[in-house]
Amino acid sequence: MSVRSGRFRRINPRSLVGRSPRSVAGQVFVPQVALIVLLVICGVIALIIQSSRDTQSEAKRRSIAVAQTFANSPGVLDALREPAPSKVLQPLTEAGRTSAGVDFIVVMDTKGIRYTHPMPDRIGKRFVGTIEPSLAGQVYTESVHGPLGHEVQATVPVNDADGRVAALVSAGLKVENVTSEVQRQLPIIVAAGVGALVLSTCVTALVSRRLRRQTHSLAPDEMTRMYEHHDAVLHSVREGVLIVDADGRLLLANDEARRLLELSPESEGRHVWELSGLDPQTADLLLSGREATDEVHFAGERLLAVNQRPTDRHGGPRGTVVTLRDSTELRAVSGRAEVARERLKLLYDAGLGVGTTLDVVRTADELARIAVPRFADFVTVDLADGVVHGDEPAPTASDMRRVAVYGIRDDHPLYEQGRLIDFLPSTPQARGYGTGRSELVPDLSTAAGWQAQDPDRARQIVDYGIQSLIAAPIQARGTVLGMVNFWRSKPHAPFDEEELSLAEELVARAAVSIDNARRFTREHAMAVTLQRSLLPRALPEQSALDVGYRYIPAQSGVSGDWFDVIPLPGSRVALVVGDVVGHGLHAAATMGRLRTAVHTFSTLDLPPDELLSHLDELVGRIDQDEADPENASEIVGATCLYAIYDPVTRRCAMARAGHPAPALVSPDGQVTYPDLPGGPPLGLGGMPFQTAELDLADGTQLVLYTDGLIEDRTRDLDVGQELLRRALADSPERSPEESCRAVVDELLPEGPRDDVALLIAGTRALPPDRVASWDVPRDPAAVSRVREAVSGKLEEWDLAELGFATELVLSELVTNAIRYGCGQITVRLIRDRALICEVADGSSTSPHLRYAATTDEGGRGLFLVSQMTERWGTRYSPQGKVIWAEQTLPEPTDPPPGTSAPPST
Repeated sequence: MSVRSGRFRRINPRSLVGRSPRSVAGQVFVPQVALIVLLVICGVIALIIQSSRDTQSEAKRRSIAVAQTFANSPGVLDALREPAPSKVLQPLTEAGRTSAGVDFIVVMDTKGIRYTHPMPDRIGKRFVGTIEPSLAGQVYTESVHGPLGHEVQATVPVNDADGRVAALVSAGLKVENVTSEVQRQLPIIVAAGVGALVLSTCVTALVSRRLRRQTHSLAPDEMTRMYEHHDAVLHSVREGVLIVDADGRLLLANDEARRLLELSPESEGRHVWELSGLDPQTADLLLSGREATDEVHFAGERLLAVNQRPTDRHGGPRGTVVTLRDSTELRAVSGRAEVARERLKLLYDAGLGVGTTLDVVRTADELARIAVPRFADFVTVDLADGVVHGDEPAPTASDMRRVAVYGIRDDHPLYEQGRLIDFLPSTPQARGYGTGRSELVPDLSTAAGWQAQDPDRARQIVDYGIQSLIAAPIQARGTVLGMVNFWRSKPHAPFDEEELSLAEELVARAAVSIDNARRFTREHAMAVTLQRSLLPRALPEQSALDVGYRYIPAQSGVSGDWFDVIPLPGSRVALVVGDVVGHGLHAAATMGRLRTAVHTFSTLDLPPDELLSHLDELVGRIDQDEADPENASEIVGATCLYAIYDPVTRRCAMARAGHPAPALVSPDGQVTYPDLPGGPPLGLGGMPFQTAELDLADGTQLVLYTDGLIEDRTRDLDVGQELLRRALADSPERSPEESCRAVVDELLPEGPRDDVALLIAGTRALPPDRVASWDVPRDPAAVSRVREAVSGKLEEWDLAELGFATELVLSELVTNAIRYGCGQITVRLIRDRALICEVADGSSTSPHLRYAATTDEGGRGLFLVSQMTERWGTRYSPQGKVIWAEQTLPEPTDPPPGTSAPPST
């Protein structure tokens, strides 16, 4: 019973039953104490009674002994014969009374007349008591009320030599003296009783405490209900319960345990190894004492789930409690439930894991990887070839592109990824594609229609062990986009109808993602095509800069980043980098408009700050014209950086509107970010832009970029600029093209989240011997001297054949400057890819080309200039204006000394 109670040691029994006012121990303790008190009282009373009786008996014995002793004393008979016996006997009796410890000794004659008495006045009077038995020779004791009070006395005869009674002797004690003797013993008796009571009560308390601990302070009704519950649990529950002690003996087995393990009623108390029919593994578990949770063991044909826990965790006896549950039927049911759970989990994972990107091929691959090996051993995805490129699918299963192949092994004989397949009408793929219904082929070895597609490969597939196929159409918005083929190999069971439904559900979840990816691919391709058509396809020929560039569209779609390289008069080159906020077609279209505007404004040869001001006004007008209160995304926001490099002076003028500052890589590899005034983004208005001019050494690289290069969610702008600095400083002797590659590899290893435009231009200074200039006085006679000087320079440059046209052009331009201009007149001749003639004066008045009538004397000068040159124009400077004209160099033309051939674009 201690083992059983130890099992419930951790349970509060009062939580299982109703509380009673008194426990079993309490109810036993009170009667025990009451019984002990009663027994002690009875014992004390008995002792008192016994003591009183013993004292009276002792008084009688003493009285008899004293009386007999005195009666038989020598000299008593002689004293009786004396004439006055009292004189002789009175002293003797008093002395004997004192020495014997009695209250009186009385000697009397046969008639009862006293000879002696402690009270002398009683001598000679009749004795109070019965003398007849003593006269008859007997010893007689009695209790009388005599002269001394209540007395206990003994009377004996005094016999003479003949045996006759000669006198009588009576000795005795007063009853009060006897009672006082008892009263002297009474405290000892009571003390002994109290001691016995205390000792018995303590022992009873200890026993009650132990009983309380053993019964957990339960009341009798609680113990009754506890036992009833214990009995009901052990013998009524459909779970086997065993209790095994530390020595491996079976202490308890309920009815279900006996049934499951087929134990006999005599099994309790026997060692586990002695139990017949017990599985060895189960016996090892019971003897090991280790914890077990739902371990599966065999018991005949049954499959048992065994749980085992130790019983000594909280101070209980050592051993184990084992529960057994028959899981034979539950295993089959749980197996089906596990299959259903796995299928739901597969569909859930497919909903989360398929369609993470708007990429058709990636989505198809995600579908294949989700299904292997949880549903199929191999999965292939075939899409209409047009779907891969974002187009509408074909009506039949021809031109199907295998976009995904995934399986448990890589040496399978299935068609490889990327192959273009034309499925025959007899194949499950063609039928499913045409009808939009899934096809189930349980046995591929007997499917003639499937084998007709490629008999040799079909034989290889069957020999490989692939035995079953489900071909499910990818159908979205009423259109079949392709087929998903689920292949299962041996030794797995072939696909069945239930799995056909699962395949359809799995493909249906992926179909919408594939269609969305297809639509995105089409829109993305359109946007990229539009954007690339708006960006420069090739850079123009020029000698001032060696240019490398990159444009990388964002993964999420096109944006409004752009760049441009625009040749300007005087061998100068303009560099432009801009960024329109947002993504999509609207941003790309806006970028095209801004790029066209920059080209238009650059033909006016405006300074960078003035060009940005005009561009700012344009963006403001676009916002006003296209503003939609319901669609704030239509509001245009843009940034731009515009720079003009002059190879003659090696000066670079630049201004920016909300754009990141450029980086400068000096010939020695030092990277700096110039302190370029930062204007507001385009479209805000109200703030002027400022132009900064820098002197660039020959071979300096000017790095222009958009914010997508240096900005990222995972790093700050300063970190991005530092990464760019390190990428540019690694090797200063690299070409701009190599620098572009290095920068992209360093800052964009996995592709950008935003569009990136990168433009790196290496400066080339025009050698001084390719530039000639003259100051011309305001005198018409100076025109001839200019012609002579120019003619000599052309002969020096081996361009004498251009002398006539050049002299004519300069004559007209210098004459107009002398006649209509003001201030200092300067003529400059530049030999680059073309021969450039420039005439500068201090006037801001621009000449206009007109057609002179036959009767007009003037007005033909600029007309002749336009006819004799490739192009001409006017640009303004802070000092006035410059009229320039370009002539094509004759072929072949060797590159000017000190310069390299024009870079290919």
